[in-house]
Amino acid sequence: MINFKSPFFIFTHMKALYILLVVFFLISCSNDEAMDDFTEKEVIEEIEDSTSVDPENVFAGEVTYYDAVKSEDGLVLVNDAASNRIYLMEKEESIILKEWNLPSGIGNDGELLANGNLLVALTDPDPVYSFGGFGGRVAIITPEEEIIWDYKYSDSINLAHHDIEMLPNGNILILAWEKKTGSELVTKGYEGPYESVYSEKLVEINPSDNQIVWEWHAWDHLVQNSSSEAEDFGEISEHPERINLNYIDPLKDGSYNGDIFHANGLEYDESRDLIYLSVNYYSEIWVIDHSTTAEEAKTTKGGFRDRGGDLVYRFGNPSTYNNLNGKRTFFHNHHPNLVPNSNTILVYSNGILSEDPHSVVFELEIPEIFELNAQRDNELNVLWSFSHPDLYSPKVSGAQRLANGNTLITEGTSGYWEVTDSGEIVWRFESEGFFWRGYHYNRISPEILNLNL
Repeated sequence: MINFKSPFFIFTHMKALYILLVVFFLISCSNDEAMDDFTEKEVIEEIEDSTSVDPENVFAGEVTYYDAVKSEDGLVLVNDAASNRIYLMEKEESIILKEWNLPSGIGNDGELLANGNLLVALTDPDPVYSFGGFGGRVAIITPEEEIIWDYKYSDSINLAHHDIEMLPNGNILILAWEKKTGSELVTKGYEGPYESVYSEKLVEINPSDNQIVWEWHAWDHLVQNSSSEAEDFGEISEHPERINLNYIDPLKDGSYNGDIFHANGLEYDESRDLIYLSVNYYSEIWVIDHSTTAEEAKTTKGGFRDRGGDLVYRFGNPSTYNNLNGKRTFFHNHHPNLVPNSNTILVYSNGILSEDPHSVVFELEIPEIFELNAQRDNELNVLWSFSHPDLYSPKVSGAQRLANGNTLITEGTSGYWEVTDSGEIVWRFESEGFFWRGYHYNRISPEILNLNL
């Protein structure tokens, strides 16, 4: 639907009018020295004043539909990985209110903190290795764009990627790859074709001294049934708490290039001290106990649940651990996101490789107690979902539940949707870009007020 009152519509047509005016003046003044740069400048200024917008970089894109009554009032922080841009925009007209000048490219995630600072994943300009979503650098930037914390996590072995999270204690949780090669692969019974494998890890950094205070490694919690002489040998179906190193999605085409897991998003549950980790190439969510010590996280014991760093739970694709019970829900996934004041979580299923490729946003019920058992249906109950023939992004994307019950959906390859609980579309924004996520903020939230716009 075209919004005829939008500044974008007005400016576009005023610009066309301006061109006609200029042509008219050029014709009428072809023999008159009075038509100079000053006259043209006055015409431009008059048109700009009449629309009250700057014609350069004001509009983020096109708002194709907007229901002011049913849409949640607020602002959206846009992460555009294609253009390495982070900006805050109005929903009604997609006017950009603030854009940050970043010191390097985006490592995907950028989110406002309560004090108005921007926590942002950035890219190392010269990483030793890289895959889609790589970062290597994390920074905190004030509203005045002063960098007050700048941390590099990029070397020959380790590389931060995709997602970061500020924890309630002020520490920063970082998702990272760690390179494994040679004897490390043989010892673990890896049977794949790659000379190097890039496993997943989580590191918690204290920004006051840049010390790693907690970490978790997928490499410590594997199972394989290819070599009885190697470590972690066992029957995969009997160990749902461990990760099958040699799993390959039978529906996946092409190469992993050693990035066999490709985790892409994390969420922290403060009430339970748990971490939800989205694992794209396994099409599932892993649940990890953060209550362990760093040493306990390497083992199968310790923490509130006495499981150490083994998976507390997993859901989305039971075939990853040879479970014949339960139906596969995800076909590549992004952005595990807890719904405030509830026992549910949102997950964006991209939908690639499925029989009918289209994206679906699921709201899933989290059990009061996680009981992960072998050969049992461990999939979560679907309480709500949204899809649409036009909703499809094979990469990135996500969803956020808003205060009025609506859901903000990031369709990574084209823009944003806002839908009601009944599935009614109340806002759509479209633009060229590669949208990692969108974060919605109330106008009187501390994150916005402290920007001093």
